[in-house]
Order: sequence, then structure tokens, then C-alpha cells
Amino acid sequence: MICIKQISDKLRGAPMNKFIRLLVVALSVTGGVLLTSCSSTPSDEELRKLNDLQAQVRQLEDQVAAKTRENATLEKQNAEKNGKVQQCQADQDGVKQAMGGGK
Repeated sequence: MICIKQISDKLRGAPMNKFIRLLVVALSVTGGVLLTSCSSTPSDEELRKLNDLQAQVRQLEDQVAAKTRENATLEKQNAEKNGKVQQCQADQDGVKQAMGGGK
């Protein structure tokens, strides 16, 4: 593939004016853009990748939901145990007071 700089260097040696050089460079750039232009529809491979990614997203969302439920369950258990600990401490304080003022 010939680079635009190479074309420009070759054209400098010939007695061409700026307009023709500019025209050649513009046509080269335009041709490159036309050859590498994007299609308006995705390819089969792109659609497959998109479907795979969407499946991955669904799976990860399901995992997040499961972890959120697990976290809520653990927080509930923690709150219940904290309540039991507070009740035990209150019971201990009551027993200490009943036994003579609790040291």
C-alpha cells in the first residue's frame, strides 16, 4: 500500500502545481474512506457477540440479585443476634443488681 507521503514525495519531483497535488491527496483520502466505510447492518459475528454479551449481563444481574438477597438475609440474622446479645446483657445486669449491686 502506497502511503500518501510517498505519493506526495513523488509528485514534488514532477513539475505539477499545488492544485493537482491537492486533488491527488484528496482523492486518495476519499478513496480510503469509501473503502473502509461502515456497513449499516451488523454482521452475523457482531450479532453473536452482542447476544453473548447480553446473556452475560443477564447472568451477572441474576448473581447480583442473589447476593443482594443473601446480604439482606445476613443483615436480618445479624440484627436478631444483636438483639439477643443486648437482651443477654440486660439479663446479666439484672442478675448482678439482684445479687448485691453488681461490681
